[in-house]
Amino acid sequence: MKEKKKETRRDFIKKSAGAAALLSMPTIVPSTVFGANGKVSLAVIGVNGRGRSHIQGFMNLPDAEVTCLCDCDLNVLEPRVKEFETRYSKKVKQQQDLRRVFEDKSIDAVSIATPNHWHSLATIWACQAGKDVYVEKPGSHNIFEGRKMVEAANKYDRIVQHGVQLRSSVAVQEAIKHLRDGLIGRVYMARGLVFRWRGDIGKKGPGTVPQGLDYDLWTGPAEMKPYSEDWVHYNWHWHWNWGNGDVGNQGTHETDLCMWGLDVGLPEVITAGGGKFVFDDAKETPEVLSSTYLYPKEKKYIEFEVRPWMTNAENGVTVGNIFYGTEGYLVVYNYDRYETYLGRDYKPGPSRREGGDHYKNFIDAVLAHDKKMLNAPVETAHLASALAHLGNIAYRTGRTLYFDPATEKFVKDKEADKYLTRPERKPYVVPKVV
Repeated sequence: MKEKKKETRRDFIKKSAGAAALLSMPTIVPSTVFGANGKVSLAVIGVNGRGRSHIQGFMNLPDAEVTCLCDCDLNVLEPRVKEFETRYSKKVKQQQDLRRVFEDKSIDAVSIATPNHWHSLATIWACQAGKDVYVEKPGSHNIFEGRKMVEAANKYDRIVQHGVQLRSSVAVQEAIKHLRDGLIGRVYMARGLVFRWRGDIGKKGPGTVPQGLDYDLWTGPAEMKPYSEDWVHYNWHWHWNWGNGDVGNQGTHETDLCMWGLDVGLPEVITAGGGKFVFDDAKETPEVLSSTYLYPKEKKYIEFEVRPWMTNAENGVTVGNIFYGTEGYLVVYNYDRYETYLGRDYKPGPSRREGGDHYKNFIDAVLAHDKKMLNAPVETAHLASALAHLGNIAYRTGRTLYFDPATEKFVKDKEADKYLTRPERKPYVVPKVV
């Protein structure tokens, strides 16, 4: 590594010392530039689901090394540590409490794959501790927390990447260029599709916290509720206290692409409808959700559809996006493929299938300490997540909502504004001033 990069890192550390505390802990900043071997040293926080992909993704890179695994459930953590050490023939640290990870000066960056309700606070604490962050989608559990995550990344000059892999896809990047260059004419509408198999989760009711799970820590900034297998572990997605339904789960990839392709921010008018029509189970979030987002000044429009079970594809798409223009339409299939159809006879136009390495993009930006290199910077994490949240709020209030993107509040609507944040639960508090 060039000495200039080392000096930049040291300069940052000097400026960052004494920044805001993590709970009662003083802010911790790395004492070294990067690990002893010159690699970015990472901790993966949350290793039950997506965290396993994070481990593999970073361990495949020559300039990165996972040195710590963290999970509040030892029943998840301990087997994952054994898997890691067997696969990679090296020891790895393990921590049950993410705050101990932030204290560790040898860790340069963290990769967050916890449930949604932890994403923003963990990111904020990591930034305050001088760590760079790769955070799973959605970046936030609510709009207030997403904005605070952006403020923390900027204040502490940290590299924060949102885990939406399609942003690093060569094909999707090319598709966006076609939209900007006018291949399908003036692009006025985007349609996001999430048709996934989401089965019956049953109704198990209250249960006993398993030995090895720190349930208080798992609950974190969410409201404390009696333990139940109805949400621990994966099915928290379908409960408002911890998750955001599929529009805020798989859907965040597509909300992000809708906004990116249309080149818009947050909308001014939001409607939504749906419900549970298939299963009588413990889910709270709607199985079917149809939401719309209107941009009257730009004359643009987003439609978003979530379906849970047997359904048709649209132009072959079950998960993806369709963009409509005055001269044709463009289809993005999942994360790495697009096709175009031009004119009234739907003549096939340019198409491509090629992915990219989102983890490498993050590591390259960390090494250069250059957030401009990020394909999915923290601002996009906030906006893509916020779009999903707005659809959910419209569904929960049951009416058309009017939103002010400048203030990120609803227009004279105190009832809807209540959904912008949630009650605090000490000591897991998202700070108003980061």
